[in-house]
Amino acid sequence: MKTFSAKAQDIERKWYVIDAANVVVGQLAVQAANLLRGKNKTIFTPHVDCGDYVIVVNADKAIFTGNKERAKIYTRYTGYVGNQVVTTPAKLRRKHPEQIVEHAILGMVPHTRQGRAQAVRLKVYAGAEHPHAAQTPEAVTIA
Repeated sequence: MKTFSAKAQDIERKWYVIDAANVVVGQLAVQAANLLRGKNKTIFTPHVDCGDYVIVVNADKAIFTGNKERAKIYTRYTGYVGNQVVTTPAKLRRKHPEQIVEHAILGMVPHTRQGRAQAVRLKVYAGAEHPHAAQTPEAVTIA
């Protein structure tokens, strides 16, 4: 018996839409990252990008458990001396609510060339509308 290894031309990419309203950010991120990587497919091969497209709507309505909305911090550095920027999810939700979900999902994909290719297939929208209706995305529910 030989081990099956998927080839790039064998991959069929599907579109999925996830509604983030009243869903915990971490649970949403796990589900979306698995779809982006293709771990739900039987032909999953770690070194081949077999993931699908993922659309997340209502990102502004995703929730955190406990005190994370105020206690969690996001840190980034601009590259200039003394320019470390620290923000909380509550502040980030006011300006760019889709970045909270996007940051959580992209933290769960590999930080390699393959992960960057998978990140291109992630589409996050703050509202309920998205411009990808022509692709007929399949709805995914998170328990």
